[in-house]
Amino acid sequence: MSSARSTTDGAARRAPADARRAAVLGAPVAHSLSPDLHRAAYAALGLTAWRYDRYEVDEERLPAFLAELGGEWAGLSLTMPLKRAVLPLLDAVTPAAASVGAVNTVLFGADGARTGDNTDIPGMVAALAERGVTRVERAAVLGAGATASSALAALGHVCTGEVTAYVRGPERAREMAEWGERLGVAVRTAPWERAAEALDAPLVIATTPAGAADALAAAVPDRPGTLFDVLYEPWPTALAAAWSARGATVVGGLDLLLHQAVVQVELMTGRSPAPLAAMRAAGESALAGRHA
Repeated sequence: MSSARSTTDGAARRAPADARRAAVLGAPVAHSLSPDLHRAAYAALGLTAWRYDRYEVDEERLPAFLAELGGEWAGLSLTMPLKRAVLPLLDAVTPAAASVGAVNTVLFGADGARTGDNTDIPGMVAALAERGVTRVERAAVLGAGATASSALAALGHVCTGEVTAYVRGPERAREMAEWGERLGVAVRTAPWERAAEALDAPLVIATTPAGAADALAAAVPDRPGTLFDVLYEPWPTALAAAWSARGATVVGGLDLLLHQAVVQVELMTGRSPAPLAAMRAAGESALAGRHA
């Protein structure tokens, strides 16, 4: 597996063909809003022959699924648990994906070669910038795993000081410390039992599964900084609701999904810029429909 060009260099990798396919894979994946975002982009770009679907694919099924894909495929979006499982199945990875050991985007070359990329990192940076968060002196990350390592990479562009990662168990602590060293981010780890301390940081990024951080809602300070909660279903989370009730800035999972999908669309279609407004409207409409 060799290194490929970075995410920012990939938008012009090839011109769009008349009829191409893309999809999101994961287990579970039925909740994913990615089809709404990508289909809205195709419509706005006039790519009427393009298709974007969703497939329930777990780690065991992934190799066979990839092997069955034909030349009409432009790319894939990956959710958990596939972001790391896909790595040995790729021909190349970009420096961004290699830096965090996580792939959320697979691009197919004209020769069928599979290149793994990570658009979560630029997606996080763009989502924060949209809310005016471009520089903080320190930050906290709740949780570990593929999304947490991407959060550390994004904080390398945003945070000028120390990042504290609140994790469960010594193994997770070692992993996050190693990711910090690899990414050049000053990382201190702390046990999950002290996670309420994280809420005093100017920027808190919650990467935990649904419900895992709900108990922290009661500990939100009177004047919190910015919360970036990567979940969008259910939304708002208990933590995000408590944060908003204080009148503070909350960046949600839909913001992340939107901005990383913008990069994916540009990479897969060769069209830039992607239609951000149309994609946002589609995502918001789809999410509102679920809660109607």
